[in-house]
Amino acid sequence: MEQIELTGPPLVTVTLRRSRRSRRLSLRVSQLDGRVTMSLPLRTPLREARMFAQEKEGWIRQALSKRPDAARPVIGGQVLFEGREVDIVAGRGRVAKYVDGQITVPDNPDRVAPRIVAFLKLTARTRLREASDKYAAALGTTYGRLTIRDTRSRWGSCSSEGNLMYSWRLIMAPPEVLDYVAAHEVSHLLEMNHSPDYWQVVASIHPDFKKPRAWLRQNGSQLHRYRFTD
Repeated sequence: MEQIELTGPPLVTVTLRRSRRSRRLSLRVSQLDGRVTMSLPLRTPLREARMFAQEKEGWIRQALSKRPDAARPVIGGQVLFEGREVDIVAGRGRVAKYVDGQITVPDNPDRVAPRIVAFLKLTARTRLREASDKYAAALGTTYGRLTIRDTRSRWGSCSSEGNLMYSWRLIMAPPEVLDYVAAHEVSHLLEMNHSPDYWQVVASIHPDFKKPRAWLRQNGSQLHRYRFTD
């Protein structure tokens, strides 16, 4: 894959994505992982792409500076859970637990992050299954498998086979946001599109969907600032 480097400090790598559909050069900075990509027509010379990146270097670096700082959960720190920053404290046992407004985790620095992410995934799966069951029943339908992943480009999906997939990081969002995403994906069991008919289905089971949808657009990157692996 073609890349352009903007010397720093710090060094910034721009990944080029050539496409038949591109009519001009454009840049995108991901607020999730900081990746910088340039879309451009197939036959655009590399030197032209390099000049464009250099002209836009100030904009690129400003966009990167707006990304939320990465955070790694540690005892004595905090982590987002159901829309709130909760304290991480040392506790007994072998697994992380949510107790009295705190997440307790065995006092082993090397295992704090893995144990917390295991707790978040398990809780996310439980809450998302409950919400999916509720909305599927409301629509008089059923779904296939339910899986959770650490996705970057979407919060959930519904396959043509009726299988649901969600980002486990939704457990860090307010409960009404997780609930909305479940309603959104379950609605695709009836309408595999985003047509007006689809949004009518969403509204029938989650009338106040615009607020949590806006929350994700404005705050979704905050859920990705936590790093649970090196």
